[in-house]
Amino acid sequence: MKHTIIIDTLGSDNGPEAILDGAKAVLEKYPEISLTIVGDEKIIKKHDLDFSRVKILHAPDTVTNYDNPMLSLYEGKVVSIFKGMEELSKGEAIGMITAGNSGAVLVGAVKYLLTPQRTRPCLAAIMPNTKGGYTALVDTGASIDVGVNQLHEFARLGRDFMKKLYKIDNPRIGLLSNGSEPTKGNKLVKEAHKVFAEDKELNFVGNIEGNKTLSGLCDVLVCDGFAGNQVLKNAEGMAVNLITEMVKYAKVKHEEEHIMPLIGYLMKTYDFESLGAGIVLGIKYPVIKCRGSCKKEAIATASNVLINLSEDKNIYDGIDDHRK
Repeated sequence: MKHTIIIDTLGSDNGPEAILDGAKAVLEKYPEISLTIVGDEKIIKKHDLDFSRVKILHAPDTVTNYDNPMLSLYEGKVVSIFKGMEELSKGEAIGMITAGNSGAVLVGAVKYLLTPQRTRPCLAAIMPNTKGGYTALVDTGASIDVGVNQLHEFARLGRDFMKKLYKIDNPRIGLLSNGSEPTKGNKLVKEAHKVFAEDKELNFVGNIEGNKTLSGLCDVLVCDGFAGNQVLKNAEGMAVNLITEMVKYAKVKHEEEHIMPLIGYLMKTYDFESLGAGIVLGIKYPVIKCRGSCKKEAIATASNVLINLSEDKNIYDGIDDHRK
């Protein structure tokens, strides 16, 4: 086989079956791909898969939202997300996909996938902006409490990420704040602003307010994981609410014929799941963190992203990107 992808089946809100449906879709869509599927062997073997292209790693334990990820690493359990990352560290697969606990993703990445520079990993999400392009939001939930140096590393990782995937020569870096002025923000943001501005290797464009997140003013928007997670979920929630209200209006006013094409466009544009979920930056091999509620389509899209990464293609090659 040309490539191997590791898929963690545990940790999904919809159970391992939803992830296994995604694994089946990957095998059907990409005949050159083989899979290493991690999870409960009994459940995996019951699924309708082409097992001639599947290696199973038995790891029946998972990290729930109520568990301490660090403790879970050393409790003696066979946790699927850690087992998958240990396998990925061997360098025989092009990447890993998981819908598991974000904290466990970070803990596993630090344990098994750190680069020689020992950079703290962060989670990046690709968000559509109003200029027809995309903005990388870093961090989106892997690191809740961070310092200035870590935000600085996130900015550099986000810059390199957008430079590689979108061939942007000098990505614009923005810092999430409650005001555009350098004096706005909490202590962390104010100190980070000074460090960003002094780094001549960063194309720092200043503070970006929350209402300008999707404006296209920057290619990389940097923040701590708590703020980033709220931005991501609020943007998605607002998009869903607006589209839902438009559908209601169209039905009440009997304007479906005129409004539904617009609704279809917006649903594709703001379908965050179709954008490949989050990508862990700063590690040896790529890990894609899908949402806990993801469906099989997200697993197939994430696989496409990993293939593009391994072949140094644009991240959306082979994906239905209707905004091109």
